[in-house]
Amino acid sequence: QVQLVESGGGLVQPGGSLRLSCAASVTIFPAYTMGWYRQAPGKERELVATLSSGGILNRRDSVKGRFTLSRDDTKNTVYLQMNSLKPEDTAVYYCNAQHVVQRENYWGQGTQVTVSS
Repeated sequence: QVQLVESGGGLVQPGGSLRLSCAASVTIFPAYTMGWYRQAPGKERELVATLSSGGILNRRDSVKGRFTLSRDDTKNTVYLQMNSLKPEDTAVYYCNAQHVVQRENYWGQGTQVTVSS
């Protein structure tokens, strides 16, 4: 059973930064594409960014140049560095792990990010 434990959410002013972390309890971390999705109130869950162990990056246009996704395969951890945050980034952020072959999806419990003055 894959477990994802997220940390790093909180309240930040517009223009500020936050770093989210997600630690995965998996046997073979490189076998998973890791990433983050978010869901704002009244909206559907949407992709923020995903990154495979081979370096294939997928990111939504609105976060390009502001958010950086990275992973440390020695620590089974993925990081989302969020800079220049905007109020429209406010959402619950969910860590995601997808097995590259079996395509099974796993989700973290979610962490709240609020951007407000």
